[in-house]
Amino acid sequence: MKKVLIIEDHADMRELLTWQVELMGHSPVSAKLAREGIDKALAEKPDLIILDIMMPGMDGWAVARELRANPEMEKIPILAATAMFREADLKACTAAGCNSYIVKPFTFQELQAKVMELLPSINPEYPR
Repeated sequence: MKKVLIIEDHADMRELLTWQVELMGHSPVSAKLAREGIDKALAEKPDLIILDIMMPGMDGWAVARELRANPEMEKIPILAATAMFREADLKACTAAGCNSYIVKPFTFQELQAKVMELLPSINPEYPR
């Protein structure tokens, strides 16, 4: 069982992601806002972070950049969950330090495939 941090400001989406991560057999931890998410990432040391991009205050790109600047967080895979799907937006996810992205709305199967792609136990490209 891997620990997955979900940083999502919308309660319904946060609950849905939590439920889906549990269905995959992993342990979800959630945060409502960016700063709370950064603090939980540092405290919990998750195996994967699912990060909403459009949040009030600090956006997901800023969260990803701050996490990547911390040596303890630089190898933890980040999956951006975004409703923005223009090529420039998706490139911005990668430029900010996200390993991959998934465009909302997505299916459980799409999310599961992305999680399996990024988790260290399945993908040795991200050693801990």
